[in-house]
Amino acid sequence: MSEVRERLARAALTRVVEPGDELMGRWLLEHGALEVRSAIENGGVALEGASPERWQRLRTRIRAACPEADLEAAATAGTRFVCPGDEEWPGQLDDLGAAKPIGLWVHGAPSLRFWALCSVALVGARACTDYGVHVASTLGAGLAEAGWTVISGAAYGIDGAAHRGALAVGGATVGVLASGVDVTYPRGHRELIRRVGEEGLLVAELPPSVHPTRSRFVLRNRVIAALTRGTVVVEAELRSGSLVTARRAERLGRMVMGVPGTVTSGLSAGVHQLLRTSGQLVTEPAEVIELVGRIGELAPERRGPVLPRDVLPTDTAVVLEAMPARRAVGLTELAAASGAPSARTLARLHELRALGFVERGGDRWWLSVPKSAPRGHPIG
Repeated sequence: MSEVRERLARAALTRVVEPGDELMGRWLLEHGALEVRSAIENGGVALEGASPERWQRLRTRIRAACPEADLEAAATAGTRFVCPGDEEWPGQLDDLGAAKPIGLWVHGAPSLRFWALCSVALVGARACTDYGVHVASTLGAGLAEAGWTVISGAAYGIDGAAHRGALAVGGATVGVLASGVDVTYPRGHRELIRRVGEEGLLVAELPPSVHPTRSRFVLRNRVIAALTRGTVVVEAELRSGSLVTARRAERLGRMVMGVPGTVTSGLSAGVHQLLRTSGQLVTEPAEVIELVGRIGELAPERRGPVLPRDVLPTDTAVVLEAMPARRAVGLTELAAASGAPSARTLARLHELRALGFVERGGDRWWLSVPKSAPRGHPIG
């Protein structure tokens, strides 16, 4: 019974204060949800730290709260209220301390705790470029195919592209909303948010029917940062909510990553500043996984194409490098240039001739002309 009352108290308090209210967080840590709710409802002496004006606002708001109705409506819509201490509660949210959520309204079948254990945040500009959309959707799809949960904010631009990339490959994705889970925002993402709720998870701190505000988007970002092992920023201006997420992730000890863009684009200026100060540069899913995954999950080393001369033995390559570019050379001169005895130099020249690197005319040697280049005798 006490667990039910605790849940009701926390559900009521989600209607009383804004997400991330640290004063409320401290009250909950010190007194528990039941005592805090009772103190506000019954009046009396205000809890420590609350001004008379604020205490009155809290009392006004809690009188309008009806947690029983909220929980019943949520359950009817397939939404549950997850509290700290529940089996489904992601323990990493406790890293937020007094700013951790009072509880989370979760819509969707999977376990939030299990999905968040192996998750990455993909965030970025709303008014992004085609390049940003391509990068975000590719990263979202690649991470999801590798078994990672893609977490973002369901906003226009990079967020939407990240969710769509994960959904396109049947992967796991979570939308953390700045409204109630039953409020579609932005409206243009109605279909996307519906799909995330049906195939993945929608998560909100705010109770049902509550609409977003500018400040709630910023407050929502701390949950995205805390839920995940790392945050990847794809396109962000110097003043960007995505950078707020990245900075919060850094303070929480999470990995912070950024995808570089065009140096002349203002939409990449924030990412580039992040990379100069604290972020790790990533360009593909494997590089992200290397930074946030288990030991040994290394991205393949990137190399240019292997050229035939790359596989030559060292002493043979030395002779080839000593060959003049535009004229023929005799054995004595070449041996001096390569620093090897004449007999050894001659042996290496025969090897190079067999491999098609050099040609011979009498006692003179020269570099072979590539087949694509005009052919002519190089003797000068």
